[in-house]
Amino acid sequence: MLDRRTFIGTGVLGLAGAFAPRMAFAKAATDRRFIFIIQRGAADGLHIVAPVGDPAFAGARGAFAEDFASAPKLDATFALHPALTTVNALYGQKQALFAHAVASPYRDRSHFDGQNVLETGGASAYQVKDGWLNRMLGLLSPGEAKAIAIATAVPMALRGPHEVSSYAPSALPQASDDLMQRVSMLYAGDSQLHGLWSEALATRNLTGDLAADNGKTAAATGALAAKLLAPADGARIAMIETGGWDTHAGQRGRLATQLKGLDGMIGGLQTGLGPVWADTMVLVATEFGRTVAVNGTGGTDHGTGACAMLLGGAVKGGRVIADWPGLAPAALYENRDLRATTALDGFIAGATAAHFGISGGRAMAALFPGARGGKAVTGLA
Repeated sequence: MLDRRTFIGTGVLGLAGAFAPRMAFAKAATDRRFIFIIQRGAADGLHIVAPVGDPAFAGARGAFAEDFASAPKLDATFALHPALTTVNALYGQKQALFAHAVASPYRDRSHFDGQNVLETGGASAYQVKDGWLNRMLGLLSPGEAKAIAIATAVPMALRGPHEVSSYAPSALPQASDDLMQRVSMLYAGDSQLHGLWSEALATRNLTGDLAADNGKTAAATGALAAKLLAPADGARIAMIETGGWDTHAGQRGRLATQLKGLDGMIGGLQTGLGPVWADTMVLVATEFGRTVAVNGTGGTDHGTGACAMLLGGAVKGGRVIADWPGLAPAALYENRDLRATTALDGFIAGATAAHFGISGGRAMAALFPGARGGKAVTGLA
């Protein structure tokens, strides 16, 4: 049952604006921006950054390989899916970097457990109770970190000891300016509700008219996130949840649509951030990869090795980082998956450490406490 204060608090958030769910933001004392886009459902890295130069690729992928017949080449081994036009342009400007054959410590095939490991930074599912993105706030601005989640629930990666307040979406029509003013007067004498209301209004002002489209398209979601990140007093850390990457059937068409949406989201971020893009790093990662072989329904099943991306003006891009294991049958993990040769934990720790000017060892210890002896990848930003 909701008490009055909880109800009013929820109402405050609903009245202040109705827009995209599934985003979370945090403030920190830094000019740098960091955005984590999670691909829920295990995105097929082999069909995003395809190892067309691997002698076993065409035979293993069959008709899937046709999508890369005229795809832009990244280097002698890899080609980029043709739906990623904005990302390809960033690669040409050395603002996009890909890490292939990467994986978290998780080696089983449950989406829920894999996402928990990816978001908490633990060595196994449910071992760690808070998220690595929340712990990162503690490295940036002790005592000052503050987060806001635009979602019905704060994503696991942003849960933890540092403050996170939610900004829930609502199906209610946009409130009039007169009503907003009346509510402000009503809450003026209540110290707690006045603070909640003022915070909600500040976020509403940052989103502007983008609230009107309810964040229904990926490009609009990227633009909306940029609205919250670009201002000098805006958020510094954001997380955007994307779903639909679980392609057990009809993968070619579905993944092309998914990637077109992701590309639009990146374009929305870049355009919306303007000059701030130069100080921005975007991490795109998924919980695990997919099988090398195509199944009987034109899809792929849960696998191991995946592909992660770093995008933004602060990235030392124009490269594919891969200790490539090969796709020959004898090289596969459990005779079916791309073998992981790079730790995703070390890749994320290295990226955030370089971006925010902290040591890789400190980032590794704080963000991924279960990675015994693991080292942060260097030279990413």
